[in-house]
Amino acid sequence: MADHFRLTLAQLNPTLGDLHGNAQLAREAWAEAKTAGSDFVAFPEMFITGYQLLDLVMKQAFAEDVQRVIAALAVDLADGPAFGIGGPMWGGDKPYNAYYICQHGEVTTTILKHHLPNYAVFDEVRYYHSGDPQGPVSINGVRVGFPICEDAWFEDVCETLEESGAEILVIPNGSPYHRNKMGLRQSVVVSRVVETGLPAAYLNLLGGQDDQVFDGGSFVLNRGGALAVQMPQFEPDLRHVEFERGEFEEGGDGWVAVDGLKASLPDEWEADYRVMVLALGDYLRKTGFKTVVLGLSGGIDSAIVATIAADAIGPENVHCVMLPSRYTSETSLEDARDVAQRLGCRLDTIPITPARDAVSATLAPLFEGHEADVTEENIQSRLRGVILMALSNKFGSMLLTTGNKSEVAVGYATIYGDMAGGYNPIKDLYKTRVFETCRWRNREHRDWMLAPAGEVIPPRVIDKPPTAELREDQKDEDSLPPYGELDVMLEMLIDQECSVAEVVAAGYERKWVKKIEQLIYLSEYKRFQSAPGPRLTQRAFWLDRRYPVANKWRDEG
Repeated sequence: MADHFRLTLAQLNPTLGDLHGNAQLAREAWAEAKTAGSDFVAFPEMFITGYQLLDLVMKQAFAEDVQRVIAALAVDLADGPAFGIGGPMWGGDKPYNAYYICQHGEVTTTILKHHLPNYAVFDEVRYYHSGDPQGPVSINGVRVGFPICEDAWFEDVCETLEESGAEILVIPNGSPYHRNKMGLRQSVVVSRVVETGLPAAYLNLLGGQDDQVFDGGSFVLNRGGALAVQMPQFEPDLRHVEFERGEFEEGGDGWVAVDGLKASLPDEWEADYRVMVLALGDYLRKTGFKTVVLGLSGGIDSAIVATIAADAIGPENVHCVMLPSRYTSETSLEDARDVAQRLGCRLDTIPITPARDAVSATLAPLFEGHEADVTEENIQSRLRGVILMALSNKFGSMLLTTGNKSEVAVGYATIYGDMAGGYNPIKDLYKTRVFETCRWRNREHRDWMLAPAGEVIPPRVIDKPPTAELREDQKDEDSLPPYGELDVMLEMLIDQECSVAEVVAAGYERKWVKKIEQLIYLSEYKRFQSAPGPRLTQRAFWLDRRYPVANKWRDEG
């Protein structure tokens, strides 16, 4: 009977669809684990394919390609530790979410996920068959149970594993970030180890995929819930965990994970900022872009987006463009130059007045007799979009959009104008959190940030009243409540799904609540066409919150 077991946890960042590239990551990690004398190397859920696959996973040809890659990987990694790796397994009309255990040059066991999450960003009932709960797998004489991700959120799968002789639980996950999720994960796994009396290794995927970020943060708990190992969030890590068999003071024997390094976890402000940086960097890398371009207006939103981009890919790869009109203040011009200089980014200035005059002259015969209104304001924004997209096309840079969640929620952004672009790093960040995030970034700097330390966003940019500068003396609060009030109403209506009556009962004027509700519904068509952005909350626009575009219902309560 074995008394020692070395488990290697591979918290790595795959690229969705890059089967051979992901297999190479697995080879490299396995080789290092072999050198370290590991008994078993664990890779996360769906590691060979990347996650989430959406409808791609329903292509039989894709699943068959996965099978070939995993079979070849098993043969290549025969002379050394066993390993487990996640990927789909075709099951007739759709696949299973599977975890392949490879030993001695072949796939010896295939574990099938039983509980399929079908909430928030997950649609696994649509995409996968549910497998039956299975028993443990013998690896070098140790019986290891593999509940896949959601299977550990319920008692039954882990209970079945314990009753059928499992001695250690290894939980491969593809768990995407939302604010304060680490505490939730740990509390769930504590419940499983207390119920089963077994130690558990929770292994999470890493990396950005479209709107979601898999934040790593893998950990190992001993029976009773004591933390033995904590891996970092947001960073690749290969961790060798030692298990030893021994007798417990309270009687009986079993496996115990030897205490190892425990990484410090970031607070919610650092975690959110790291998500935005990692999401943007991975989105660019995985779609083939090396540089970005954005409109730098002198306002706070474009300043924080420029900072996120500079931290993600380096200031030298961020092209900022100031596009002044007749309504642009000298203060805005100065602030844009100041932001670009502090960050070390290139800044070009391209006035839009000649283009606006040309468009106005073109439209004058049709607009004759009509008062100027929001139409003329939006022409300015759309001209900026045209110019920025031209720069994107010409130089191969991805155009970033800069609308915060408050603006995206109520439609205070111009479709085909400042909404034009490929990615929006602050799409799930309310305006009040934009202010605080700027202050946080000015105070804090980390090794993973590629932009300079210090006060990179001038205090004047943070403190001045927000304005789109599309007409004389325009301020956001001309037509919206102060952001401190607006954001509370938005959080209640969107994040908490409160009724109008509940928001009014919280102390807000009914006329404002009804106006905000109306703007949210009317802006659905804009969000339907908007660029993706990183998910920070449990009610991010897209997969978390799905509403019809054509919708006449309003809450009259």
